Amino acid sequence: MKHITIVVTKGAILGNIEGPRQVFTEVNESLARIGRPPLFKIQLVGLSKESQLNDGLYTISTDLFSEVKKTDLIIIPAMYGNLQKAVEQNKEFIPWIIKHYKAGAEVASLCLGAFLLASTGLLEGRKCATHWLAANEFRKMFPDVNLVEDKIITDENGIYSSGGAYSSLNFILYLVEKFAGREAAVFCSKAFQIDIQRDSQSPFTIFIGQKDHEDDSVKKAQEFIETNFKNKITVDQLASMLGLSRRNLERRFKKATANTVVEYIQRVKVEAAKQSLESSRENVNEVMYNVGYSDPKAFRTTFKKITGLSPIQYRNRYNREIAF
Repeated sequence: MKHITIVVTKGAILGNIEGPRQVFTEVNESLARIGRPPLFKIQLVGLSKESQLNDGLYTISTDLFSEVKKTDLIIIPAMYGNLQKAVEQNKEFIPWIIKHYKAGAEVASLCLGAFLLASTGLLEGRKCATHWLAANEFRKMFPDVNLVEDKIITDENGIYSSGGAYSSLNFILYLVEKFAGREAAVFCSKAFQIDIQRDSQSPFTIFIGQKDHEDDSVKKAQEFIETNFKNKITVDQLASMLGLSRRNLERRFKKATANTVVEYIQRVKVEAAKQSLESSRENVNEVMYNVGYSDPKAFRTTFKKITGLSPIQYRNRYNREIAF
């Protein structure tokens, strides 16, 4: 039997606790219906015997985390609010997580739980996923972690992470398949109506230019791109405008925004295209021209690289008139 320990952190999001608990419990119950023993022991642990969530709106009874002698998998849920403060409030968990990982336990973070997992140092030099809304803050706090912003699941040396919000349930299905087999995962997918094939959060990402930095020249370049994205913009043009060498601009831009200049221009154009595809009656070619592309193939390739969908697929999914 695999011992799964769900950590009820201070400031935890209830859905990230109850969702995994329900799915793993359903696997046990489905096995019981065919006369087979349970596969998972699910335990909720906290810093005290009772953990309050959402400013006391919910109270969860938990075992003390310090009393756990051995476990196979630790799951860290998302936390809300100020994430630096949330990590500080839950720092007692950090040496405990490290100890159990070194003793052979696997560790998984759900959504913004990645901030607590990264604080252990176990993610240094490794890949990690989290909610796309927190990507800029995560990179700033943990520059030595390889954030993969588009991914829903990472799995590396017994350490897992998952994308934002309810995409965490796709990751739980991944664990069910890994531990209980494909048949159990498909059953849970149908029972909870979770899309088992999702592997990217790119279609849900809204690009928010990374301006939480102190480089004024880069901010001017960002503002120019966002104002003039319909026109052809080159790196040399921006460098000349700012009185910088091309190499210096590219180095500073990448450091400040985690994007190259060309990537930033592409993402601003694609974000504008997405908004048009969601709300207007313009066809794909009209949208393409309006955001400054003239080559349909280049537009489709860039759009799909960033969103995971073709422009037509995106329009069919999100345009209200088409959806209804």
